[in-house]
Amino acid sequence: MDLEELIHNCKKGKRQAQAELYRKYSGILFGMCLKYSRNRTEAEDNLHDSFMTIFSKMDQYNFNGSFEGWIKRITVNTVLQKFRKEQYLNVVSENVGEEIEVDTEQMDVSLSTLLGYIQELPNKYRITFNLYVLDGYSHKEISEMLGTSTGTSKSNLARAKMILREKIEKENINIA
Repeated sequence: MDLEELIHNCKKGKRQAQAELYRKYSGILFGMCLKYSRNRTEAEDNLHDSFMTIFSKMDQYNFNGSFEGWIKRITVNTVLQKFRKEQYLNVVSENVGEEIEVDTEQMDVSLSTLLGYIQELPNKYRITFNLYVLDGYSHKEISEMLGTSTGTSKSNLARAKMILREKIEKENINIA
């Protein structure tokens, strides 16, 4: 079954098509959920919630643009909405003047270790870091998504980078 037929069958509420769509995209969307979540369990919950939203909004997909892009956007928005509801994102009035660059060339850290460090970040820092660094959103877009100012977005990103740099430097000291 091709993607267009699969989508049409999902729009009709056919369970077999929904199961196939889940199998086809759950890995990609779980990876997205994992980077925005504190742990695997929370990522699994976010994945489930995202698919529930995708299936409930399937009629809104009109075959304009990438289907994968559409479901990724729904996933990010579902996760962010959940955090906003649970009041994990508090407005911070801090301003960190300059962006902090992390020189990863001289640091030895595995991808799984780095993902662990990102997951350990406080929610507002982790989400801002992921949106900006990993997903390429601008500070303006992030501030609109999170209901904060662009200054808060920049500040949260700088704090996230600072925390990650400290953890990576500590890891490198312990390895040496």
